[in-house]
Amino acid sequence: MSDDLEVGPLRVPEGELVWVAVRASGPGGQNVNKVSSKVELRFDFESSASLPERVRVRLRVLARTRLDGEGRILLTSQKTRDQRKNLEDARTKLGELLASALLEPKKRKATKPSFSSKVRRVDEKKRRGQTKAGRRFKDD
Repeated sequence: MSDDLEVGPLRVPEGELVWVAVRASGPGGQNVNKVSSKVELRFDFESSASLPERVRVRLRVLARTRLDGEGRILLTSQKTRDQRKNLEDARTKLGELLASALLEPKKRKATKPSFSSKVRRVDEKKRRGQTKAGRRFKDD
């Protein structure tokens, strides 16, 4: 598997992706004990020459829970019993993460509550206040 990871206009060279096969967890009997089918894919996006700065900034936010101790993105896959399929799955996950980092977040448009919604809110507050006032102890 010596091809680069392409996501839209981005191309991440294969050399920037580091993957390791490890033993998978969970059920599987003898197979899970003897075969290293789980794949851990690491991508050091901070030092990657293929990513623009704006994508790096978005990745810091989007992948903050997936960063390892050295600040690299760590993605794992153990869906199948096949190492190659798990590697493809991990590469797909990285591609989806990069694709979401490429999208610019939409700017929020400032809005005001409508006049009728303000009136409804005040009426509801008055009604709740009257309900609570009715629960008060009245001393004669």
